[in-house]
Amino acid sequence: MSKVNLPTSMKALIHNFRAESLKLTPVDLPTPSPTEHLLRVHAVTLSAGELTWERPEDLNESVPGVDVAGEIVTSPPKSRFRPGDHVYARTQFPRPGSAREYTLVLEHELALKPSNITTVEAATVPMSAETAWQSLFVQAGFSAPENGKKPEENASKRVLVTGASGGCGIWLVQLAKAAGLYVVGTCGPSNKQFVLDLGADEVLDYSEIGPKAWAAADETRKVDLAVDCVGGKSLEEAWTAVKDGGLVLTIVPTPGYTDPEKPSEGVGKDVTGRFFIMTEDGKQLEKCTRLIEAGTCRPVVDSVWKFDDWEKALEKVNGGHARGKVVLQIYE
Repeated sequence: MSKVNLPTSMKALIHNFRAESLKLTPVDLPTPSPTEHLLRVHAVTLSAGELTWERPEDLNESVPGVDVAGEIVTSPPKSRFRPGDHVYARTQFPRPGSAREYTLVLEHELALKPSNITTVEAATVPMSAETAWQSLFVQAGFSAPENGKKPEENASKRVLVTGASGGCGIWLVQLAKAAGLYVVGTCGPSNKQFVLDLGADEVLDYSEIGPKAWAAADETRKVDLAVDCVGGKSLEEAWTAVKDGGLVLTIVPTPGYTDPEKPSEGVGKDVTGRFFIMTEDGKQLEKCTRLIEAGTCRPVVDSVWKFDDWEKALEKVNGGHARGKVVLQIYE
C-alpha cells in the first residue's frame, strides 16, 4: 500500500469521557510523527473498563482500543519494521487507540504478527500476554521459558490465577505452564474443562469452592504467587491462599490505584500485595510470538464483530463473561 493511495478521511470510534458517549464518525487520517508508524488497522480488541481508565484532565475525546493488529503503511527510515509488514501491538494509553481504520504505533510497541494465526487472533494477544509476562517474570521474578525449555528452578513453584478463563487469565495459565510452574485457576463451571485444556493443573469452580476454603483444607496447597484478575471477593480470598513470604498481584484497578489492602485475618506471614499496570513492550511480545509459533500458547477469540456493530461488541465486553477477547474487525 503506497502513500498516494491513502484516503483523506476514515471512520473512527470516538469516546467522549465527560458525556460518557461513543460514536462512529468520519475523521481525518492521523499524521505520523518522525518516530511513528502509520498502520492500516485490520482488527482491534476492546477491553473491559478501558473507557474509565484514569486520564489527563484535559483529555475528553479519545479513541479506545489499545490492542491492534494490521499492516504497516509508512515507517520511520531507521525502523526495523517496514511498509507491508503484518504486525501487532499494545499501544500506550492515553495516546489515541486503534478503533479506527488507520492508527499510529511506536517501534518499541510493535512485534511481527505470528505466522500461524490470523490477524483477528493476533489482536487478542498483546495487552493480555504482556500483562501475564510481566506478572510472572518481572513482578514475581520467576524464570521465563527459553528456547522451549522450562526452567528447572520453577519446578517447585505454585501459582494461583483468579479469572483464569478471561482475557489475561488465559495467558497467565499458558505462560506459567510454559515456564514449568504448577498452575491453579479459578473460573465458573462452564469453563472448567477449557482452563484445564489451557494447561492448568487444578481448576477451582468458584460456584463450589473458593481459594480460601481450598487452601484451608490443606496447607500444602498454598501458592507462591496469586494473580488476581477479578477483584472484590476473589482478591480477598487470594490473599489467604498464599504461603508465607509469597506475593499477591492484582491487575484490577484499586481505589486511587494503590496496592491492595491486606485482610486483617487469615493471611500468611510476610505476604505482600501489589497492584500494577503493565507497560507496552514489543520485545516481550516477540517472545510470546515465538511461543505461539511453537504451538506452546494460543490466542482465544470470544467473538468477532464488524466495525459498524461496535455497540454489540461493547455489550459483550461489558457483560463480564467473555471467554477470551472480543474483537472488532476493521478491515477484511
